[in-house]
Amino acid sequence: MARYRGAVCRQCRREGLKLFLKGDRCYSDKCSFARRAYPPGQHGQARVRKVSDYAIQLREKQKVRRIYGMLEGQFELYFDHAERRKGVTGENLLMALEGRLDNTVYRLGFAASRNQARQLVRHNHILVNGRKVNVPSFQTKVGDQISIREKSRKCEAITDSLEAVARRGVPSWLELDQANFKGTVKAQPVREEITMPIQEQLIVELYSK
Repeated sequence: MARYRGAVCRQCRREGLKLFLKGDRCYSDKCSFARRAYPPGQHGQARVRKVSDYAIQLREKQKVRRIYGMLEGQFELYFDHAERRKGVTGENLLMALEGRLDNTVYRLGFAASRNQARQLVRHNHILVNGRKVNVPSFQTKVGDQISIREKSRKCEAITDSLEAVARRGVPSWLELDQANFKGTVKAQPVREEITMPIQEQLIVELYSK
């Protein structure tokens, strides 16, 4: 599958923002962005040039795509679906991305990053309403119960992530039962709880050209 396999810290540096792609490392002094907060490459520290409106819109789209670990084609499909739905297109897009199973697993604290959450889903560690689901793009619905498979509850990556969940917090649209390794989708994702500085309107403007 065509997926980025390079150093993920380069993505944070390219976007000029911590995207929290490496879990706990992003909160520590080892974070590459904290030490080198400029674009990667030999010209990363060169004089900043004026950028066009198109470049600003493109960077916003790339930023959101990298936050959620999406391929270009996948992201375009999400936008097309968001555009066809009633409501504000930009918010529809973000809510669809938030409702993905891998993002929900991450938001509940079962994984330290969305990439790790995607691996947990792919490797059959996650149950939805008691059934195994190994598709990261699976859209969760209100009332769905997300849980860790019984045999996987001693997995070090999962237990370590749950111990650190208090620092990141669980959004109000989810309810975590940490003792029983399960969570419930109480409501639709809320735009106000996406704390990353995202300007979704720029993405709408980019695709509207």
